[in-house]
Amino acid sequence: MWDQIPVHLISRINASLVFVMMLMMLASCQTKQEKKQPEVAKRDTSIKIENSFTQLFIDTTALTGFVQSHSVDDSLVNKLQSFYNRRNYQFAWFFPDGMAEFVPTFLALQNDYIYISGDSSLYDPALLASIDSLGLLNHIIPTDTLVIKTELALTEHFFRYTQKAYSGDRSINIQDLDWFIPRKKVNPAEFLDSLLKNKGANLASYEPVNRQYNLLTEQLKIYHPLANLDWKEINSTKTLKLGDSSAEIPEIKRRLALLQDLKQADSTNLFDSTLFHGVRSFQTRMGLKASGQISAAFFKELNVPVAERIRQMLINMERIRWVPAAPETDYILVNIPEYRLHMYEKGQLAFSMNAVVGSQVHSTVIFSGKLNQIVFSPYWNVPPSILKKEILPGIKRNKNYLARHNMEWNGGSVRQKPGKSNSLGLVKFLFPNSYNIYLHDTPSKNLFAESQRAFSHGCIRLSEPKKLAEFLLRSDSAWTTDKITIAMNSGKEKYVRLRGSNEIPVFIGYFTAWVDHNGKVNFRKDIYGHDQKMAERLFDSLK
Repeated sequence: MWDQIPVHLISRINASLVFVMMLMMLASCQTKQEKKQPEVAKRDTSIKIENSFTQLFIDTTALTGFVQSHSVDDSLVNKLQSFYNRRNYQFAWFFPDGMAEFVPTFLALQNDYIYISGDSSLYDPALLASIDSLGLLNHIIPTDTLVIKTELALTEHFFRYTQKAYSGDRSINIQDLDWFIPRKKVNPAEFLDSLLKNKGANLASYEPVNRQYNLLTEQLKIYHPLANLDWKEINSTKTLKLGDSSAEIPEIKRRLALLQDLKQADSTNLFDSTLFHGVRSFQTRMGLKASGQISAAFFKELNVPVAERIRQMLINMERIRWVPAAPETDYILVNIPEYRLHMYEKGQLAFSMNAVVGSQVHSTVIFSGKLNQIVFSPYWNVPPSILKKEILPGIKRNKNYLARHNMEWNGGSVRQKPGKSNSLGLVKFLFPNSYNIYLHDTPSKNLFAESQRAFSHGCIRLSEPKKLAEFLLRSDSAWTTDKITIAMNSGKEKYVRLRGSNEIPVFIGYFTAWVDHNGKVNFRKDIYGHDQKMAERLFDSLK
Protein backbone atom coordinates (compact mmCIF):
# COMPACT_ATOMS: atom_id res chain seq x y z
CA MET A 1 0.00 0.00 0.00
CA TRP A 2 2.67 2.54 1.09
CA ASP A 3 4.73 1.99 -2.08
CA GLN A 4 1.81 3.32 -4.11
CA ILE A 5 1.78 6.71 -2.28
CA PRO A 6 4.13 9.53 -3.30
CA VAL A 7 6.95 10.27 -0.83
CA HIS A 8 5.82 13.85 -0.17
CA LEU A 9 2.35 12.61 0.84
CA ILE A 10 3.78 9.97 3.16
CA SER A 11 5.52 12.65 5.22
CA ARG A 12 2.26 14.57 5.49
CA ILE A 13 0.37 11.46 6.56
CA ASN A 14 3.01 10.69 9.19
CA ALA A 15 2.74 14.23 10.53
CA SER A 16 -1.05 13.92 10.63
CA LEU A 17 -0.81 10.62 12.50
CA VAL A 18 1.52 12.17 15.05
CA PHE A 19 -0.92 15.06 15.51
CA VAL A 20 -3.87 12.68 15.95
CA MET A 21 -1.88 10.62 18.48
CA MET A 22 -1.02 13.77 20.43
CA LEU A 23 -4.72 14.70 20.53
CA MET A 24 -5.61 11.22 21.75
CA MET A 25 -2.93 11.42 24.45
CA LEU A 26 -4.20 14.84 25.49
CA ALA A 27 -7.77 13.54 25.66
CA SER A 28 -6.54 10.60 27.71
CA CYS A 29 -4.77 12.94 30.12
CA GLN A 30 -7.92 15.03 30.45
CA THR A 31 -9.98 11.93 31.15
CA LYS A 32 -7.55 10.92 33.84
CA GLN A 33 -7.73 14.39 35.35
CA GLU A 34 -11.52 14.24 35.36
CA LYS A 35 -11.34 10.93 37.22
CA LYS A 36 -8.73 12.20 39.65
CA GLN A 37 -8.99 10.26 42.86
CA PRO A 38 -9.01 11.84 46.35
CA GLU A 39 -5.56 12.56 47.71
CA VAL A 40 -4.33 10.29 50.46
CA ALA A 41 -3.86 12.03 53.82
CA LYS A 42 -0.43 11.94 55.46
CA ARG A 43 0.08 9.56 58.33
CA ASP A 44 -0.18 11.17 61.76
CA THR A 45 2.71 9.59 63.66
CA SER A 46 2.12 11.84 66.67
CA ILE A 47 -0.57 9.39 67.82
CA LYS A 48 0.94 6.87 70.24
CA ILE A 49 -0.52 4.20 72.50
CA GLU A 50 -0.58 6.62 75.44
CA ASN A 51 -2.70 9.23 73.59
CA SER A 52 -4.63 6.95 71.28
CA PHE A 53 -8.38 6.40 71.04
CA THR A 54 -8.49 2.63 71.52
CA GLN A 55 -4.91 1.57 72.42
CA LEU A 56 -5.18 -0.98 69.61
CA PHE A 57 -3.26 -0.59 66.33
CA ILE A 58 -3.36 -2.42 63.00
CA ASP A 59 -0.28 -3.48 61.08
CA THR A 60 -0.11 -1.31 57.95
CA THR A 61 0.27 -4.35 55.70
CA ALA A 62 -3.15 -5.59 56.82
CA LEU A 63 -4.91 -2.80 54.92
CA THR A 64 -2.89 -3.55 51.79
CA GLY A 65 -3.81 -7.22 51.99
CA PHE A 66 -7.46 -6.39 52.62
CA VAL A 67 -7.92 -4.17 49.55
CA GLN A 68 -6.07 -6.65 47.36
CA SER A 69 -8.39 -9.46 48.41
CA HIS A 70 -11.57 -7.38 47.98
CA SER A 71 -13.03 -5.65 44.94
CA VAL A 72 -12.41 -2.16 46.30
CA ASP A 73 -12.31 0.68 43.77
CA ASP A 74 -9.43 3.18 43.80
CA SER A 75 -11.49 5.99 45.30
CA LEU A 76 -12.53 3.83 48.23
CA VAL A 77 -8.97 2.54 48.70
CA ASN A 78 -7.74 6.12 49.03
CA LYS A 79 -10.49 6.95 51.52
CA LEU A 80 -9.64 3.90 53.63
CA GLN A 81 -5.94 4.67 53.59
CA SER A 82 -6.56 8.33 54.45
CA PHE A 83 -8.84 7.39 57.32
CA TYR A 84 -6.31 5.05 58.91
CA ASN A 85 -3.36 7.35 58.15
CA ARG A 86 -5.03 10.14 60.09
CA ARG A 87 -5.50 7.71 62.99
CA ASN A 88 -1.97 6.27 62.69
CA TYR A 89 -3.71 2.93 62.14
CA GLN A 90 -5.65 2.83 65.38
CA PHE A 91 -8.62 0.51 65.43
CA ALA A 92 -11.97 2.28 64.99
CA TRP A 93 -14.48 -0.41 65.91
CA PHE A 94 -12.72 -2.31 68.71
CA PHE A 95 -11.39 -1.56 72.19
CA PRO A 96 -9.20 -3.83 74.32
CA ASP A 97 -12.28 -4.96 76.24
CA GLY A 98 -14.48 -5.69 73.26
CA MET A 99 -16.40 -4.35 70.29
CA ALA A 100 -17.37 -0.66 70.35
CA GLU A 101 -20.89 0.18 71.52
CA PHE A 102 -21.55 2.20 68.36
CA VAL A 103 -21.33 -0.87 66.09
CA PRO A 104 -25.03 -1.60 66.78
CA THR A 105 -25.78 2.08 66.02
CA PHE A 106 -24.28 1.68 62.56
CA LEU A 107 -26.02 -1.64 61.96
CA ALA A 108 -29.36 -0.09 62.95
CA LEU A 109 -28.79 2.76 60.49
CA GLN A 110 -27.99 0.28 57.73
CA ASN A 111 -30.95 -1.96 58.55
CA ASP A 112 -33.30 1.03 58.50
CA TYR A 113 -31.95 2.01 55.09
CA ILE A 114 -32.40 -1.52 53.70
CA TYR A 115 -35.91 -1.80 55.16
CA ILE A 116 -37.26 1.51 53.92
CA SER A 117 -35.55 1.51 50.52
CA GLY A 118 -35.82 -2.15 49.59
CA ASP A 119 -32.15 -1.95 48.51
CA SER A 120 -30.46 -5.11 49.82
CA SER A 121 -27.13 -4.48 48.07
CA LEU A 122 -25.58 -3.45 51.40
CA TYR A 123 -26.63 -6.63 53.18
CA ASP A 124 -23.48 -8.62 54.05
CA PRO A 125 -24.25 -11.85 55.95
CA ALA A 126 -20.55 -12.75 56.32
CA LEU A 127 -19.79 -9.44 58.02
CA LEU A 128 -22.81 -9.81 60.30
CA ALA A 129 -21.67 -13.32 61.28
CA SER A 130 -18.22 -11.98 62.19
CA ILE A 131 -19.75 -9.19 64.25
CA ASP A 132 -21.99 -11.67 66.08
CA SER A 133 -19.00 -13.86 66.83
CA LEU A 134 -16.69 -11.10 68.03
CA GLY A 135 -19.43 -9.28 69.92
CA LEU A 136 -19.28 -11.97 72.60
CA LEU A 137 -15.59 -11.33 73.36
CA ASN A 138 -14.49 -9.21 76.32
CA HIS A 139 -10.83 -9.25 75.35
CA ILE A 140 -9.60 -8.28 71.89
CA ILE A 141 -6.32 -9.51 70.41
CA PRO A 142 -5.34 -6.94 67.72
CA THR A 143 -3.35 -9.49 65.73
CA ASP A 144 -6.27 -11.86 65.41
CA THR A 145 -7.06 -12.30 61.70
CA LEU A 146 -10.85 -12.22 62.17
CA VAL A 147 -10.62 -9.06 64.30
CA ILE A 148 -8.51 -7.27 61.66
CA LYS A 149 -10.73 -8.35 58.77
CA THR A 150 -13.87 -7.31 60.64
CA GLU A 151 -12.36 -3.93 61.57
CA LEU A 152 -11.46 -3.11 57.96
CA ALA A 153 -14.68 -4.59 56.57
CA LEU A 154 -16.75 -2.43 58.93
CA THR A 155 -14.94 0.72 57.81
CA GLU A 156 -15.29 -0.16 54.13
CA HIS A 157 -18.94 -1.04 54.65
CA PHE A 158 -19.57 2.22 56.53
CA PHE A 159 -18.10 4.22 53.64
CA ARG A 160 -20.26 2.36 51.12
CA TYR A 161 -23.35 2.87 53.27
CA THR A 162 -22.67 6.58 53.77
CA GLN A 163 -22.22 7.19 50.06
CA LYS A 164 -25.43 5.40 49.17
CA ALA A 165 -27.70 6.45 52.02
CA TYR A 166 -26.66 10.10 52.22
CA SER A 167 -25.50 11.03 48.73
CA GLY A 168 -27.89 8.98 46.60
CA ASP A 169 -27.60 6.56 43.73
CA ARG A 170 -24.55 7.70 41.73
CA SER A 171 -25.80 5.87 38.65
CA ILE A 172 -28.56 8.47 38.38
CA ASN A 173 -27.57 11.60 36.46
CA ILE A 174 -29.60 14.28 38.22
CA GLN A 175 -29.43 16.69 35.29
CA ASP A 176 -31.11 14.06 33.11
CA LEU A 177 -33.99 14.49 35.54
CA ASP A 178 -34.02 18.29 35.07
CA TRP A 179 -32.48 18.87 38.51
CA PHE A 180 -29.86 21.63 38.42
CA ILE A 181 -29.23 22.15 42.13
CA PRO A 182 -25.66 20.87 42.64
CA ARG A 183 -25.50 17.47 44.32
CA LYS A 184 -24.09 17.72 47.84
CA LYS A 185 -20.71 16.20 48.66
CA VAL A 186 -20.49 13.73 51.53
CA ASN A 187 -17.27 12.97 53.39
CA PRO A 188 -17.80 9.51 54.93
CA ALA A 189 -14.56 9.75 56.93
CA GLU A 190 -15.73 12.92 58.67
CA PHE A 191 -19.04 11.26 59.49
CA LEU A 192 -17.27 8.19 60.86
CA ASP A 193 -14.92 10.38 62.93
CA SER A 194 -17.98 12.10 64.43
CA LEU A 195 -19.63 8.74 65.13
CA LEU A 196 -16.50 7.54 66.94
CA LYS A 197 -16.01 10.79 68.85
CA ASN A 198 -19.63 10.80 70.06
CA LYS A 199 -19.72 7.03 70.60
CA GLY A 200 -22.83 6.83 68.45
CA ALA A 201 -24.82 9.30 70.58
CA ASN A 202 -26.64 12.46 69.39
CA LEU A 203 -26.57 11.13 65.84
CA ALA A 204 -28.99 13.72 64.46
CA SER A 205 -26.56 16.56 65.26
CA TYR A 206 -23.89 15.34 62.83
CA GLU A 207 -25.60 12.88 60.45
CA PRO A 208 -24.88 14.22 56.90
CA VAL A 209 -28.48 14.39 55.77
CA ASN A 210 -31.29 16.90 55.46
CA ARG A 211 -33.76 16.65 58.34
CA GLN A 212 -36.56 15.76 55.91
CA TYR A 213 -34.85 12.46 55.14
CA ASN A 214 -35.23 11.16 58.69
CA LEU A 215 -38.75 12.56 58.99
CA LEU A 216 -39.81 10.61 55.90
CA THR A 217 -38.00 7.54 57.23
CA GLU A 218 -40.26 7.61 60.28
CA GLN A 219 -43.33 7.96 58.07
CA LEU A 220 -42.27 4.96 56.02
CA LYS A 221 -42.25 2.88 59.19
CA ILE A 222 -45.93 3.79 59.56
CA TYR A 223 -46.83 3.15 55.92
CA HIS A 224 -44.95 -0.11 55.32
CA PRO A 225 -47.24 -2.24 57.56
CA LEU A 226 -50.27 -0.80 55.74
CA ALA A 227 -49.13 -1.93 52.29
CA ASN A 228 -50.60 -5.42 52.63
CA LEU A 229 -53.97 -4.31 54.03
CA ASP A 230 -57.17 -4.23 51.99
CA TRP A 231 -57.18 -0.96 50.04
CA LYS A 232 -59.66 -1.58 47.27
CA GLU A 233 -60.98 1.39 45.32
CA ILE A 234 -64.04 3.06 46.79
CA ASN A 235 -66.34 3.59 43.81
CA SER A 236 -68.45 6.58 44.71
CA THR A 237 -69.57 9.71 42.96
CA LYS A 238 -71.29 11.02 46.08
CA THR A 239 -70.60 14.34 47.73
CA LEU A 240 -70.81 13.87 51.50
CA LYS A 241 -70.93 16.54 54.16
CA LEU A 242 -71.32 16.89 57.92
CA GLY A 243 -74.52 15.18 59.09
CA ASP A 244 -74.88 12.86 56.08
CA SER A 245 -75.09 9.07 56.30
CA SER A 246 -73.63 6.68 53.76
CA ALA A 247 -72.50 3.06 53.46
CA GLU A 248 -69.02 4.26 52.42
CA ILE A 249 -68.37 6.19 55.63
CA PRO A 250 -67.12 3.27 57.82
CA GLU A 251 -64.43 2.44 55.22
CA ILE A 252 -63.48 6.11 54.95
CA LYS A 253 -63.09 6.25 58.74
CA ARG A 254 -60.99 3.06 58.76
CA ARG A 255 -58.56 4.45 56.19
CA LEU A 256 -58.26 7.88 57.78
CA ALA A 257 -57.50 6.21 61.12
CA LEU A 258 -54.79 4.04 59.54
CA LEU A 259 -53.31 7.16 57.91
CA GLN A 260 -53.47 8.97 61.28
CA ASP A 261 -55.93 11.65 60.19
CA LEU A 262 -58.35 10.20 62.76
CA LYS A 263 -57.36 9.07 66.25
CA GLN A 264 -59.68 6.09 65.94
CA ALA A 265 -62.43 4.81 63.67
CA ASP A 266 -65.95 3.66 64.46
CA SER A 267 -68.31 1.52 62.42
CA THR A 268 -71.21 3.97 62.15
CA ASN A 269 -72.47 5.39 58.84
CA LEU A 270 -72.73 8.92 60.24
CA PHE A 271 -70.59 11.81 58.98
CA ASP A 272 -69.93 13.33 62.41
CA SER A 273 -67.71 16.22 63.57
CA THR A 274 -64.78 13.87 64.25
CA LEU A 275 -64.84 12.67 60.66
CA PHE A 276 -65.19 16.28 59.47
CA HIS A 277 -61.86 17.21 61.11
CA GLY A 278 -60.25 14.01 59.84
CA VAL A 279 -61.35 14.81 56.28
CA ARG A 280 -59.92 18.33 56.57
CA SER A 281 -56.63 16.91 57.86
CA PHE A 282 -56.39 14.54 54.89
CA GLN A 283 -57.35 17.27 52.40
CA THR A 284 -54.66 19.58 53.78
CA ARG A 285 -52.00 16.88 53.48
CA MET A 286 -52.99 16.25 49.86
CA GLY A 287 -53.06 19.91 48.85
CA LEU A 288 -56.84 19.91 48.38
CA LYS A 289 -59.17 22.63 49.58
CA ALA A 290 -59.77 21.85 53.24
CA SER A 291 -63.55 22.14 53.00
CA GLY A 292 -64.34 19.14 55.18
CA GLN A 293 -66.65 17.85 52.43
CA ILE A 294 -66.02 14.55 50.70
CA SER A 295 -66.01 14.82 46.91
CA ALA A 296 -64.50 13.11 43.87
CA ALA A 297 -61.09 14.72 44.48
CA PHE A 298 -61.07 13.33 48.03
CA PHE A 299 -61.91 9.80 46.87
CA LYS A 300 -59.24 9.97 44.17
CA GLU A 301 -56.52 10.65 46.75
CA LEU A 302 -57.89 8.20 49.32
CA ASN A 303 -57.92 5.43 46.69
CA VAL A 304 -54.20 5.76 45.96
CA PRO A 305 -52.64 2.43 47.07
CA VAL A 306 -50.31 2.61 50.07
CA ALA A 307 -47.56 0.94 48.02
CA GLU A 308 -47.72 3.89 45.63
CA ARG A 309 -47.38 6.35 48.51
CA ILE A 310 -44.34 4.41 49.72
CA ARG A 311 -42.74 4.67 46.29
CA GLN A 312 -43.52 8.39 46.26
CA MET A 313 -41.73 8.86 49.58
CA LEU A 314 -38.72 6.83 48.38
CA ILE A 315 -38.47 8.95 45.23
CA ASN A 316 -38.40 12.13 47.30
CA MET A 317 -35.94 10.68 49.80
CA GLU A 318 -33.58 10.08 46.89
CA ARG A 319 -33.90 13.77 45.98
CA ILE A 320 -33.35 14.76 49.60
CA ARG A 321 -30.07 12.80 49.57
CA TRP A 322 -28.84 15.18 46.87
CA VAL A 323 -29.43 18.38 48.83
CA PRO A 324 -27.41 19.70 51.77
CA ALA A 325 -28.66 19.86 55.32
CA ALA A 326 -30.97 22.82 55.82
CA PRO A 327 -28.87 26.01 56.15
CA GLU A 328 -28.84 27.74 59.53
CA THR A 329 -28.97 31.08 57.70
CA ASP A 330 -31.81 32.93 55.99
CA TYR A 331 -32.96 31.22 52.79
CA ILE A 332 -35.93 30.82 50.49
CA LEU A 333 -37.39 27.49 49.38
CA VAL A 334 -39.96 27.31 46.60
CA ASN A 335 -41.49 23.86 46.31
CA ILE A 336 -42.95 23.64 42.83
CA PRO A 337 -45.57 20.84 43.31
CA GLU A 338 -46.70 22.49 46.56
CA TYR A 339 -47.15 25.89 44.89
CA ARG A 340 -45.65 27.52 48.00
CA LEU A 341 -42.73 29.76 48.93
CA HIS A 342 -41.19 29.27 52.37
CA MET A 343 -39.04 31.98 53.95
CA TYR A 344 -36.58 30.78 56.58
CA GLU A 345 -34.83 32.99 59.11
CA LYS A 346 -31.69 31.54 60.68
CA GLY A 347 -32.84 28.09 59.62
CA GLN A 348 -36.32 28.40 61.13
CA LEU A 349 -39.52 28.87 59.15
CA ALA A 350 -40.54 32.54 59.31
CA PHE A 351 -43.57 32.44 57.00
CA SER A 352 -44.97 30.86 53.85
CA MET A 353 -47.10 32.09 50.98
CA ASN A 354 -48.90 30.73 47.95
CA ALA A 355 -47.16 30.81 44.59
CA VAL A 356 -48.04 30.27 40.96
CA VAL A 357 -45.44 28.25 39.03
CA GLY A 358 -44.85 27.33 35.41
CA SER A 359 -47.39 25.31 33.49
CA GLN A 360 -46.51 21.86 32.14
CA VAL A 361 -45.60 23.47 28.80
CA HIS A 362 -43.51 26.21 30.49
CA SER A 363 -42.19 24.24 33.48
CA THR A 364 -40.24 26.08 36.17
CA VAL A 365 -36.61 24.94 36.30
CA ILE A 366 -35.23 23.22 39.42
CA PHE A 367 -32.10 25.12 40.45
CA SER A 368 -30.55 27.32 43.14
CA GLY A 369 -29.22 30.85 43.20
CA LYS A 370 -28.81 33.96 45.36
CA LEU A 371 -31.41 36.68 45.53
CA ASN A 372 -29.52 39.98 45.34
CA GLN A 373 -31.90 42.56 43.86
CA ILE A 374 -35.39 43.87 44.52
CA VAL A 375 -37.00 45.89 41.74
CA PHE A 376 -39.88 48.18 42.64
CA SER A 377 -42.33 49.32 39.92
CA PRO A 378 -40.62 47.09 37.35
CA TYR A 379 -40.83 47.11 33.59
CA TRP A 380 -41.71 43.77 32.05
CA ASN A 381 -39.38 43.04 29.17
CA VAL A 382 -41.44 40.68 27.04
CA PRO A 383 -39.47 37.48 26.27
CA PRO A 384 -38.89 36.76 22.54
CA SER A 385 -41.08 33.65 22.65
CA ILE A 386 -44.07 35.56 24.09
CA LEU A 387 -43.42 38.45 21.70
CA LYS A 388 -43.59 36.08 18.75
CA LYS A 389 -46.53 33.94 19.89
CA GLU A 390 -48.73 36.51 21.61
CA ILE A 391 -47.72 40.17 21.21
CA LEU A 392 -47.01 40.36 17.47
CA PRO A 393 -50.24 38.52 16.53
CA GLY A 394 -52.08 40.90 18.89
CA ILE A 395 -50.55 43.94 17.16
CA LYS A 396 -51.52 42.48 13.81
CA ARG A 397 -55.14 42.14 14.92
CA ASN A 398 -55.29 45.54 16.62
CA LYS A 399 -52.92 48.43 15.95
CA ASN A 400 -53.73 49.85 19.43
CA TYR A 401 -52.74 46.58 21.15
CA LEU A 402 -49.58 48.01 22.79
CA ALA A 403 -51.33 51.11 24.14
CA ARG A 404 -54.24 49.04 25.51
CA HIS A 405 -51.77 46.85 27.42
CA ASN A 406 -49.58 49.75 28.62
CA MET A 407 -46.72 48.52 26.42
CA GLU A 408 -44.11 50.20 24.27
CA TRP A 409 -41.38 49.37 21.81
CA ASN A 410 -37.92 49.35 23.39
CA GLY A 411 -35.43 48.99 20.53
CA GLY A 412 -36.31 45.77 18.75
CA SER A 413 -38.30 44.39 21.67
CA VAL A 414 -41.44 45.25 23.61
CA ARG A 415 -41.76 46.10 27.28
CA GLN A 416 -44.70 46.79 29.54
CA LYS A 417 -44.56 49.99 31.57
CA PRO A 418 -44.67 49.96 35.40
CA GLY A 419 -48.11 50.04 36.96
CA LYS A 420 -50.84 47.95 38.55
CA SER A 421 -51.64 46.21 35.26
CA ASN A 422 -48.00 45.21 34.68
CA SER A 423 -47.66 41.44 34.36
CA LEU A 424 -44.93 41.49 37.04
CA GLY A 425 -47.12 43.48 39.40
CA LEU A 426 -45.48 46.10 41.60
CA VAL A 427 -42.24 44.35 42.57
CA LYS A 428 -39.93 41.58 41.41
CA PHE A 429 -37.02 39.75 43.03
CA LEU A 430 -33.94 38.81 41.02
CA PHE A 431 -31.42 36.05 41.55
CA PRO A 432 -29.05 35.80 38.54
CA ASN A 433 -29.55 32.61 36.53
CA SER A 434 -29.40 31.45 32.94
CA TYR A 435 -33.06 30.37 32.92
CA ASN A 436 -34.52 33.93 33.15
CA ILE A 437 -36.58 32.91 36.18
CA TYR A 438 -37.41 35.26 39.04
CA LEU A 439 -40.01 35.89 41.73
CA HIS A 440 -42.61 38.59 41.20
CA ASP A 441 -45.95 40.12 42.07
CA THR A 442 -48.94 39.74 39.72
CA PRO A 443 -52.19 41.61 39.01
CA SER A 444 -53.97 38.24 38.63
CA LYS A 445 -54.62 37.65 42.34
CA ASN A 446 -57.57 35.30 41.74
CA LEU A 447 -55.26 32.44 40.70
CA PHE A 448 -53.91 32.08 44.25
CA ALA A 449 -57.29 30.75 45.37
CA GLU A 450 -56.89 27.70 43.10
CA SER A 451 -55.56 24.49 44.68
CA GLN A 452 -53.57 23.70 41.50
CA ARG A 453 -51.49 26.72 40.47
CA ALA A 454 -49.34 25.86 37.45
CA PHE A 455 -50.24 28.75 35.16
CA SER A 456 -47.16 30.88 34.50
CA HIS A 457 -44.60 30.94 31.69
CA GLY A 458 -41.94 29.65 34.11
CA CYS A 459 -41.40 32.50 36.56
CA ILE A 460 -42.87 32.35 40.06
CA ARG A 461 -45.71 34.65 41.08
CA LEU A 462 -46.13 35.44 44.78
CA SER A 463 -49.33 36.05 46.71
CA GLU A 464 -47.66 38.37 49.28
CA PRO A 465 -44.68 40.01 47.55
CA LYS A 466 -44.77 43.10 49.77
CA LYS A 467 -44.36 40.90 52.85
CA LEU A 468 -41.28 39.32 51.29
CA ALA A 469 -39.82 42.75 50.38
CA GLU A 470 -40.36 43.99 53.94
CA PHE A 471 -38.64 40.91 55.35
CA LEU A 472 -35.65 41.16 53.04
CA LEU A 473 -35.18 44.87 53.83
CA ARG A 474 -36.01 44.62 57.55
CA SER A 475 -32.46 45.51 58.64
CA ASP A 476 -32.29 48.60 56.42
CA SER A 477 -33.78 51.57 58.30
CA ALA A 478 -34.16 53.49 55.02
CA TRP A 479 -36.81 51.03 53.86
CA THR A 480 -39.83 51.36 56.11
CA THR A 481 -43.18 49.83 55.24
CA ASP A 482 -44.39 53.21 53.99
CA LYS A 483 -41.29 53.70 51.80
CA ILE A 484 -41.77 50.25 50.28
CA THR A 485 -45.44 51.00 49.53
CA ILE A 486 -44.48 54.28 47.86
CA ALA A 487 -41.75 52.63 45.77
CA MET A 488 -44.11 49.87 44.64
CA ASN A 489 -46.67 52.41 43.44
CA SER A 490 -44.39 55.17 42.13
CA GLY A 491 -44.60 54.09 38.49
CA LYS A 492 -40.84 54.59 38.26
CA GLU A 493 -38.58 51.54 38.19
CA LYS A 494 -36.12 51.38 41.10
CA TYR A 495 -33.47 48.71 41.81
CA VAL A 496 -32.41 47.93 45.38
CA ARG A 497 -29.27 45.84 45.72
CA LEU A 498 -28.78 43.33 48.53
CA ARG A 499 -25.07 42.98 49.21
CA GLY A 500 -22.82 40.50 50.94
CA SER A 501 -24.48 38.66 53.79
CA ASN A 502 -27.84 40.20 52.85
CA GLU A 503 -27.95 38.12 49.67
CA ILE A 504 -30.43 35.29 50.20
CA PRO A 505 -29.92 31.72 48.95
CA VAL A 506 -32.90 30.56 46.88
CA PHE A 507 -33.74 26.91 46.22
CA ILE A 508 -36.34 26.09 43.58
CA GLY A 509 -37.09 22.47 44.45
CA TYR A 510 -39.43 19.69 43.41
CA PHE A 511 -40.75 17.57 46.28
CA THR A 512 -44.03 15.67 46.02
CA ALA A 513 -43.72 14.12 49.50
CA TRP A 514 -42.45 15.76 52.69
CA VAL A 515 -43.23 16.13 56.39
CA ASP A 516 -44.62 19.51 57.44
CA HIS A 517 -43.88 21.48 60.61
CA ASN A 518 -46.85 19.74 62.30
CA GLY A 519 -45.23 16.35 61.74
CA LYS A 520 -47.71 15.27 59.04
CA VAL A 521 -46.65 13.70 55.77
CA ASN A 522 -47.84 15.63 52.69
CA PHE A 523 -48.27 14.41 49.12
CA ARG A 524 -48.71 16.38 45.90
CA LYS A 525 -49.29 15.57 42.26
CA ASP A 526 -46.31 14.99 39.96
CA ILE A 527 -47.20 18.00 37.81
CA TYR A 528 -44.15 17.83 35.52
CA GLY A 529 -43.71 14.03 35.42
CA HIS A 530 -40.38 14.17 37.26
CA ASP A 531 -41.43 11.44 39.73
CA GLN A 532 -42.25 9.11 36.87
CA LYS A 533 -38.82 9.61 35.27
CA MET A 534 -37.12 9.14 38.63
CA ALA A 535 -39.02 5.92 39.30
CA GLU A 536 -37.81 4.42 36.02
CA ARG A 537 -34.20 4.93 37.11
CA LEU A 538 -34.42 4.47 40.86
CA PHE A 539 -36.46 1.29 41.08
CA ASP A 540 -34.72 -0.33 38.13
CA SER A 541 -31.42 0.16 39.98
CA LEU A 542 -32.83 -1.59 43.07
CA LYS A 543 -33.86 -4.75 41.22
